[in-house]
Amino acid sequence: MTGPLRVGVMGCAGIAVRRMLPAFEACPDIEIAAVASRDEAKARQVAERFGCRPVHGYAELLEQDDIQAVYVPLPAALHAEWTEAALTAGRHVLAEKPLTTDRHRTGELLDLARTRGLVLMENVMFVHHRRHEEVRRLVAEGAIGELRAFHAAFTIPPLPDGDIRYNAELGGGALADVGVYPLRAALHFLGHDLDLVGARLVQGPGRQVETSGAALLSTPGTVTAQITFGMEHAYRSSYELWGSEGSITVDRAFTPPADHVPVIGLHRGGTVEEIRLEPHDQVAATVAAFAAAVRTGTLPDTGATLRQAELLDEIHRSASRGEPNGTE
Repeated sequence: MTGPLRVGVMGCAGIAVRRMLPAFEACPDIEIAAVASRDEAKARQVAERFGCRPVHGYAELLEQDDIQAVYVPLPAALHAEWTEAALTAGRHVLAEKPLTTDRHRTGELLDLARTRGLVLMENVMFVHHRRHEEVRRLVAEGAIGELRAFHAAFTIPPLPDGDIRYNAELGGGALADVGVYPLRAALHFLGHDLDLVGARLVQGPGRQVETSGAALLSTPGTVTAQITFGMEHAYRSSYELWGSEGSITVDRAFTPPADHVPVIGLHRGGTVEEIRLEPHDQVAATVAAFAAAVRTGTLPDTGATLRQAELLDEIHRSASRGEPNGTE
C-alpha cells in the first residue's frame, strides 16, 4: 500500500463522531474518504466537518472504488451483516465491539478475513494503552509474587431511556456493552484458557435487557477472575491483580482521556508505590495499529476476540437471572 489508508465510515454513531473520526483525521497514515448514513442530511453534516464526501447508505459506501478499509460503529446487532459485506467487497475492517452478537458468526468472520488476507480488528482500545503492558511486565518479573486472583469492574451511570443499549433487538445489554471490558482484561492478563465457573445477570425495572451482572472465571491452574459490570451504577473503571506477595491496582483502566496521567498502584510489604507513566492516547494508538496492520499485511492475532465471543455467549446462556426485587 502506498499513501494513506483510505477509510470509509459506516454510520454516524456518537463514538464515531466524538472519538474515531478525530483520531482518523489526526493519523498521518489514514485519510477519511467518506462517511455513510441512512440519513442523507446527517452524512452531509458529518462529512463536511471532517472534509470528506457523504454517501447515502451503507451498501453505497462499499461500492466506492477508492475505499480500502471500513470502520463499522453500527449497533451490535448489525455488525455481522455489514462486516461480512465489507470483507466480501475486499475491504479491511475495524469494527466496534463486540464484533458480533454470536460466537459462531464471530468465528466465521475471522475465518473469512483470514482466507481473504484482510485485516479484521475488533475495536477494543484499552489493550493498546501502554500502561497495561507495564502491568504485565511487573507481573512477569514477580513484583507481586505468584498471581492468585484478578478482579475487574466497569460500571457506568444510567443512560437515556431511548438509548440503543437498552434495545434487545439491536444487541443491547450490559454484558456486551460494558461487560466486554473487564472480560477482555481478564483474557489480556490471564490468557485464553479461562473457563466460566458461574455468572449472574440482573434486569433493571422496565428494561428489556440485562443492566448489570457478574461472572467468576478460572484458569486451569489456581488463578480466579471476578468481573463486575453494569450500566445503571456509579462510574467505576478498574482492575486489580492479587499475588502471593502483593497486589497491583489500576483505576480509570478502560476509557482514560488522552491527557490522563496513568498511575499503577504497587502494594507490597505494607507500603504503596505509585508508578506514574506518561499520558498515552489509546484511541490514536488503536488507529495507528490498524493502519500498520494493513500497511504491513500483518494479520492481527484474533485469539482473544474469538475466546471473548465464546465466553460472552456462555455467560449469556448459563447465567442465573434476576430482578432487583429478588424475583427470578
